[in-house]
Amino acid sequence: MVAGLCQHSEKLSFFICPVTECIQNRSALYHGCTRGKTTGDFSPLNTLCELCIQLIVCKDVTAETLYDVLHDTSYRKKWDTNMIDTFDIGRLTVNADVGYYSWKCPSPLKNRDFVTMRSWLPLGNDYLIINYSVKHPEYPPKKDYVRAVSLLTGYLIQSNGANCCTLYYLTQVDPRGSLPKWVVNRASQLVAPKAMKKIYKACLKYPEWKRKHEPNLKPWRYPEQNMLPCINVADLTVQRADSLENIDETTFSDEDASLAFIL
Repeated sequence: MVAGLCQHSEKLSFFICPVTECIQNRSALYHGCTRGKTTGDFSPLNTLCELCIQLIVCKDVTAETLYDVLHDTSYRKKWDTNMIDTFDIGRLTVNADVGYYSWKCPSPLKNRDFVTMRSWLPLGNDYLIINYSVKHPEYPPKKDYVRAVSLLTGYLIQSNGANCCTLYYLTQVDPRGSLPKWVVNRASQLVAPKAMKKIYKACLKYPEWKRKHEPNLKPWRYPEQNMLPCINVADLTVQRADSLENIDETTFSDEDASLAFIL
């Protein structure tokens, strides 16, 4: 049985608490895309990987469009240039599924991948999406990849009116591979803001793209469209970072580190 799935509300509170603090203290953050505020107070697990919080104000983008972009795996293949592959594995409930994601790292680092449980929740005009790593028996670590661990990653989309929204992004990821923790934390501060800007640009182009690519297909909005196989919760367990193999990748430069991860 998945102990972590039973602790889902606990993980949700770990996301909401720092994001609420972020909203209340926006004067301490840069307008638009922040450089990255980190804190250890809300760490969901005992880890040296820092918790990174970002926000970006998305003008000319509705909250609904941003929500769709974050869900639409077909569109992600168009804008996420770091991605190698992504797909949905199966569904748990009408608003929870399990998926796979892999991304490119610069040489000599090995590429990374995740298997995560994701859930989402409309909150009136706002939206919430969170994920964390799980183990699925049919998707074990691959030989040519390092299995990374999402301790907790989340998006809170806050509507600012008819055509504007704010995206709050929180992530705490352990990329494994015996990377120095300063590299992991430095990479999250450098790369996460770039990823936020990339998401914003993707949102601006999404309505036109979606009109040409199954415009009525949005299973994250309409559960009856979801044709994914059902997953037995008993087959999943929370992915613990310390249960994965460490691979030595310490022979690379600071410049390589700054390009290593899109968190």
